[in-house]
Amino acid sequence: MPAYAAYATNLDPEVMGRKAPHSPLRSTGWLLGWRLTFGGEDRSWQGPVATVVEAPGEQVYVALYDVTDADQGRLDELEGVDLGLFRKVRVRVKTLDGDVVAWTYVLDDYEGGLPTARYLGGLADAAEAGGAPHDYVLALRARPCRSNDA
Repeated sequence: MPAYAAYATNLDPEVMGRKAPHSPLRSTGWLLGWRLTFGGEDRSWQGPVATVVEAPGEQVYVALYDVTDADQGRLDELEGVDLGLFRKVRVRVKTLDGDVVAWTYVLDDYEGGLPTARYLGGLADAAEAGGAPHDYVLALRARPCRSNDA
């Protein structure tokens, strides 16, 4: 069963339980050499969306899920893979049990723009629910953002 590395709202096990009910949480870990950023401002009604980009010396907290084929198809649809919004890439996740090769979604658009406060707060809440370290959650909450109605 392929492993999926979730880094945004899918970090929250309850969110993933609704989106992929047959895909249990395996563990958590870090994407080393990647950073969380935002992009695709003109492709979403809520402004820029979360994505990851390669960045030496950076890291992104992720949750690893064992995803069934059926749930993978549903996730692809929800993430807009067929629409060209996101694409899937293979990544190496550092866990306490060793490295795991997984796939994740990467925005197929330009980086840039500020997320809304509501969206950024949702990402921080998801990271907290997903067991991210306190300093990681605080750093998310401290990121620049824009008003929800801007």
